[in-house]
Amino acid sequence: MPRSVPSNATSLSLFMRQRSALVNYASSIIGNRVQAEDLVQEAWLRFDDATRGRFLEDTTGYLYRIVRNLALDSKRRDARESSLTGASDYEVVVQTQASDSPDPETVAVYKDEFEILMQALAELPERTRIACEMHRVGGAKLREIADYLEISVPLAHKLVTDGIDHCRERLGGWP
Repeated sequence: MPRSVPSNATSLSLFMRQRSALVNYASSIIGNRVQAEDLVQEAWLRFDDATRGRFLEDTTGYLYRIVRNLALDSKRRDARESSLTGASDYEVVVQTQASDSPDPETVAVYKDEFEILMQALAELPERTRIACEMHRVGGAKLREIADYLEISVPLAHKLVTDGIDHCRERLGGWP
């Protein structure tokens, strides 16, 4: 077989033709298609870097070898991490999911602003405070606020607007 130096275009063309087969191959080794996609992308970067100016007899075989080695390394690393932590893949995913509660840093940053907001709400007349809280915190519509306070919808709108403007002013003009 004649030796040739693959150009970037030739390498990319080879990769694009083999991509889905490479993903299937990696997925069969590691058992995770999403991770296999990332692994194949990493393999392409290594393949492209390694083949610049080199003579290769079997570029396709070399690309598959890179994918195989990366997949086996990934599988070994996952097994090692799992044995060290004693956690299954499911437990790792559950542990790394985002939480609905804010982290301590966020709480610390906004604690002062929250206190100012609570003071601002306490300064409002009762009806204005209730209307503002119902709208901004409870998500109530103006009609619901008007019915609850037994007032007109335009007055409910004015109370909510006044409450928000007061809080905004106390917090230094947040948008």
